[in-house]
Order: sequence, then structure tokens, then C-alpha cells
Amino acid sequence: MTNQPPDPKSSMWAWIAYQLRFQRIERGLSGDAVAKLLNCSRATITRLESGEARLKDKQAAKLDKEWRTGGFFATALWFAQLAPDPQWLQSYTAFESRASIMHMFNGQLVPAPLQTPDYTRALLQSGRNTEAEVERALTERLARQEILARSDPPELWVLLTENILTWPVGGAETMRAQLAHLLEVAEQPNCIMRIVPGKSGASEALEGSFKVISVREGEVGYIEAATGGRLVMDADGARALRTRFERIGAKAMPVDSTVGMIQRAMELLT
Repeated sequence: MTNQPPDPKSSMWAWIAYQLRFQRIERGLSGDAVAKLLNCSRATITRLESGEARLKDKQAAKLDKEWRTGGFFATALWFAQLAPDPQWLQSYTAFESRASIMHMFNGQLVPAPLQTPDYTRALLQSGRNTEAEVERALTERLARQEILARSDPPELWVLLTENILTWPVGGAETMRAQLAHLLEVAEQPNCIMRIVPGKSGASEALEGSFKVISVREGEVGYIEAATGGRLVMDADGARALRTRFERIGAKAMPVDSTVGMIQRAMELLT
């Protein structure tokens, strides 16, 4: 079956995939020829043209030079990396389901893989969602937690701000259950959970939540935003997020303090 490109109007990444295939065909080149040009496998070209994989900076530069595009691919890639991705969740969860290591920093909410159903439902109901939309989103979000129940769950490195522990999402009972769940997760052998105290002052912890996950292909970052997130696919960008994670972690409490801080937050709930 001939490989079909995605709808070029669905996102900038889909536009790049569409153009890669279009310009290859316009030049009368086979997928094997482009694979040789980019020093990758034919399967990788198929994935790039279908939108399953994303063009990297060095690949874009190579195409622009050899095909004399006037910098088309590099410019398109620059805009794609800046723009919110309307398919971010689908793209991110595809990587998340294969993660071997997950670094998660959250400054406002418990990260989705660690949320209890009632905590998640309270968050979803706080928006303008119908009951059917709430239940559908709840089912999808809880399905993402199946990765933690695997016989070989990913290694978790979690940084949470103290604010998360004291903001009573869903009321005292729901929040107490959520904190109890965090305690259970924190005591698992595959999890390192640390809390960034409010007294730590100004830091990159105030700039927003993000994740870096390790998969077979390398590291993939994700920067959260209220109106849609952004995947960080290039190695340098993912590495920069890992460095930010380490800098925030430098202001976090020791891991031995995590259980005590969560327990104290539970005691303050009324």
C-alpha cells in the first residue's frame, strides 16, 4: 500500500510531512534515495512522510542544501517547534506508553499518571465540559496509568511544588485520598519523588510544568500549556529540559523528606 501523508492543514508537523513526500516525488526520488541522503533507514522516511516521526534540524538543513529549497524545511521546522500542537496528546501518549524513564516536573497539579480518579474528575468538572466529555476524558487519562502497572514499570523521577500538596482539588476527602496515593507511589522502588518547598523562592519552577521521557529512540520532552502543549523532539531541546529539571531539583527537599511533607499536608486538611 502506498504511504499516504497526513492532512497538511491539521498542523505544522503534518504540513512538513506532506511537503517532504510532495517534494521527493516532484524530484522523481525514491524513498531509498532520500534515506541515503539523510543517512537513515527507508522505514524512517516512511514514518517521516506519514507524520509518525518528525524531521530533525540536521535533516532539514541537509534537505534544504541538497534540494536548494531556500531554507524551506528549516523555516517550517522552526515554526512547528514554536506552535502548540493540536495533536499533542496523541503524539505524547504514544511515546509515554513506551517510556523506560520519566522525568516529571509539575508546579500546579498532580501529574496525570499519578492522579486518582476523583482528583481527575474534579479537575475535568471544573471546566466547561459535559458529563459525557468528563467521563470520556477520565477514561483516556486513567488508561495512561496502565504503564505504571506493568511488570517492568518505567523509572519515575518526580518533582512537585509544595503548592500541589496544599491546594484542595475536589475538597478535603478527595485531596486526602490523592495525597495517600502519592505516598504509595513515593514508596515504590522505581520512584524518586521530591518536593520543591514554597520557601525556595524564585526559580525555574515558576515557569511551568514539563516532562522528559526516555524511549528507545532517545529522549522526548513535553512542555505543558493551558491551550495545548508542545513536544520537544530534538536532542538539544530535550537535553535542555533535563538540565532545567536538575536545576529545579537542586532547590527541592531531600527525598527522605517527601513522606513527611505529604503526611503533614494530609493532617492540615479539614
